[in-house]
Amino acid sequence: MELTGPGLLLRPWRDADAPAVLAAWRDPAIAQWNPQGDPLDLAAARRWVRWRADWSSGGHVSLAVADPTDADTMLGSVSLHRISGGDASIGYWTVVAARGRGLASAAVRRLTEWAFADLGLDRIELCHAVANPASCRVAERAGYLAEGTLRQSHRYGDGRRYDEHLHARLATD
Repeated sequence: MELTGPGLLLRPWRDADAPAVLAAWRDPAIAQWNPQGDPLDLAAARRWVRWRADWSSGGHVSLAVADPTDADTMLGSVSLHRISGGDASIGYWTVVAARGRGLASAAVRRLTEWAFADLGLDRIELCHAVANPASCRVAERAGYLAEGTLRQSHRYGDGRRYDEHLHARLATD
């Protein structure tokens, strides 16, 4: 399955993405807000890509964000997690070269539209650390309304627990 939009290609993960994923994991911003744990090596990146590509459990859907003019160039990730009972959570990241172009918001918006139409979801939640204002902008631009603050709800890459903003979209929005 591939999803497209203006300037956007969401495509299945490939083994060939593992080196780019490993490089992304080494980016301090991705490491802080999307910690992967140890070890951070090519074998771990390959396992991660294969896990993300396997939707057979029905609990997640994950796609690589790629350059539509060069599908081999991986620019980020967008995923639905904890899919159950009409609900899900969404997560995303982009590599440094892709930031500031609205790509993360476009990817979140496109996967959200697909999830409501094709999976029949009712609600998708998006949480991000309050200390990550860029993620808040992504949520807002993707149409996710702010619902509140979850106090010290998640441990991030530096080992500290952070407050998170909870945003959500409904199929009826």
